[in-house]
Amino acid sequence: MAIFTRRDILKSAAASSLVAGSGLSTALTSFAANAAIDTSGYKALVCVFFRGGLDAHDVLLPTDTADYNEFANIRASMLPAYGGARDPAQLLPLSNSNHAFPPEYAELHSLYESGDLAVVSNVGPLITPTDADAFNNNTVPLPRALFSHNDQQSTWAALESEGAQFGWGGRFADAVLGAGANANPAFTAISVADSDVFLSGDLAIEYQIRQNGGVVRVNEITNPNFLGSARNDPAAQDLITDHLRAAGFSASNFLENDIAAATARAVDNNAAYSNAFASAPNVAGLPGTRLGNRLRTVAQTIAVRSALGVGRQVFFVSLGGFDSHSNQATNLQRLLSEISGAISGFYQATIDLGVANDVTLFTASDFGRTLATNGDGTDHGWGGHHVVVGGAVRGGEIYGAVPPSAISHSQGIRGGRLVPVTSVEQYAATLGAWFGLDDPALNAALPNLSNFVGRPDFLS
Repeated sequence: MAIFTRRDILKSAAASSLVAGSGLSTALTSFAANAAIDTSGYKALVCVFFRGGLDAHDVLLPTDTADYNEFANIRASMLPAYGGARDPAQLLPLSNSNHAFPPEYAELHSLYESGDLAVVSNVGPLITPTDADAFNNNTVPLPRALFSHNDQQSTWAALESEGAQFGWGGRFADAVLGAGANANPAFTAISVADSDVFLSGDLAIEYQIRQNGGVVRVNEITNPNFLGSARNDPAAQDLITDHLRAAGFSASNFLENDIAAATARAVDNNAAYSNAFASAPNVAGLPGTRLGNRLRTVAQTIAVRSALGVGRQVFFVSLGGFDSHSNQATNLQRLLSEISGAISGFYQATIDLGVANDVTLFTASDFGRTLATNGDGTDHGWGGHHVVVGGAVRGGEIYGAVPPSAISHSQGIRGGRLVPVTSVEQYAATLGAWFGLDDPALNAALPNLSNFVGRPDFLS
């Protein structure tokens, strides 16, 4: 067996994909404890992020005859590939509106009609209120690198383009932690099968788990370079685990001490999560799709919240494949069916677990897409329509005016891209207020919020 020093192991551990608690420093700043921030009971926010840019025009369709005809004319080259799934008779009309969901959203349509799902129209990154004239005449500041995947994913998650350090989910977690929530802060911000700046905060550090609920492995424990033929020997693994915990370790170099402490926390957090998750109940009703499996893991993690020592949690789950430049009809119909079944199944799981009123799921994406087609696909857009699901949702409504299905209008630019009316920060503020943040905490987490008047009232 190869021989390594503690310094070798710590150096390797610092470079490996360790879980939460493996940062090189503890939080440097925090939200001051604030009695006005509500941390009573349990609440969780679940962000479902669609990577690539979900086509808003394909998830909220007009039912007014003239508006639909204009939509169909603009998308004439692409609609035949849907095999009739975008014909008026196949659409699922939404009460209190002139719009409909596509047939692939059948389960979400039922949630809308039962009052458990709301649609928030034309949401996107903004610095200040903006319309087509302001955009075309360059009279207002705009988010950087519009229409760029990486930058707009970051701007949605962190309100800054790529390279941002903190996300607003992490800032929300900071606020409740600073106000005394959660006996074990390590399990406040949890990402399933992915990692994103959305969960990064000062106090909050993303804890990443695998799609099936397993912990992200500390590679040093099973790496054959350390253990050789003994890599599957529990006793040998225990020796490495104890070594990584670095009990009693002290060095003159503060960085080595910090890495040692972080590695120990990572190992201990993994053990704590694994022990808690072992008692998680089976959650029925979610499909065995990528999104269904990930949301099942979220539901099971919520079920063991007491064992994890948390009263406030923020989750991040993503699904890719939405960059529909070509073959949109086939690919997007499949993805929309996956979304509908998984989110509906997750909501039912929260009912079964008795936490439906305490868990709010919301969607996000890089951007919407153009109304105009390139033949069998669409290009990068800006604003998009999103859904919010949960027992506390004021559902059965579309919040915000839905722009017309036309190329040119007061919020339309460049091939039918939508200039957002509701900013990400207004959307986030409604979620944050429900989560327990007061106005000062919301303004601290959402720096451009004061540039906008009001926010959509989709949560009670």
